Amino acid sequence: MSITDGEAKMRDWTEKATAERLEKDVAAVKNDIAALTDQITDALNTFANATGKQARRGYKQARENMDSTLDDMSERGNAMMGAAQDAYGSIEETLEDAITQRPLATVGIALGIGFLIGAVWRR
Repeated sequence: MSITDGEAKMRDWTEKATAERLEKDVAAVKNDIAALTDQITDALNTFANATGKQARRGYKQARENMDSTLDDMSERGNAMMGAAQDAYGSIEETLEDAITQRPLATVGIALGIGFLIGAVWRR
């Protein structure tokens, strides 16, 4: 019986050692998974931060481009308005000179334009 007891103790000791080794291996795998999860989380956070920065940069650049375009359009509009005012003044002066210097020709032109407008209007 002593051999049987020895065998049983040996078997118990072997099973206990195997169980302890298995527990250590499972704990090591859990730790590795936790570390891998932390690394993946860090990589995702880094990617999200970089993407956010890039989006903010793109938004700022688009806003600056829009502001620049609006300023350019405003300047061009002001230049066109100034040119239109100058042309209006020039036309006004020309018509005034024409009416003063040639009143009969002006009346004839006005009648001709009126006739053309009336003819077009009736169609």
